[in-house]
Amino acid sequence: MPEAVASRYAGVLADLVTKPGSTLEPQRVVEELETFENAFVASAGLRRVLLAPGVPPVRKRAVITELARAMELSDLVKRFLFVLIDHRRTELLPEIREAFESEIDERLGVVRVDVASARQLTAAQRERLAAGLARLTGKQARTRFNVEPELIGGVVARIGSTVYDGSVRGQLEDLKRQLTGGG
Repeated sequence: MPEAVASRYAGVLADLVTKPGSTLEPQRVVEELETFENAFVASAGLRRVLLAPGVPPVRKRAVITELARAMELSDLVKRFLFVLIDHRRTELLPEIREAFESEIDERLGVVRVDVASARQLTAAQRERLAAGLARLTGKQARTRFNVEPELIGGVVARIGSTVYDGSVRGQLEDLKRQLTGGG
């Protein structure tokens, strides 16, 4: 149920950001939501104030207004946070931000890819890998790179629930399955 609620709020925000005449870049909105989310997660005091039913909405809005000014949040993001407060959905902010990112990616033809490698990849290697993933998916690839030394060598790319395993560890596991009759 929280995912459905988060999706609805994210969809409305995506509609506002992508409507004709909007001057906000979707990625900027994602970054602003992340900035606020990070403060919300890091500060027990902020969570107490924004989540407490006894704190009047006008006080919560004042806190958001001050934070929005300090964080240089756009007016749209500030007003969106007001809506979350008014509808008591503030605790869903991480899910809403994630759903918003997914919705924007879908609308813009972007696919998110998590890439793990045994060692840090060079900028050229990252570019070649991202280009290959874009050809594979037919969409622009937004890649997140992580180092996982236990892979021994090579890379593993995760696109949604699909995993492309080009790691040495994966090849050794395949060989083990073949040798033991498990594959």
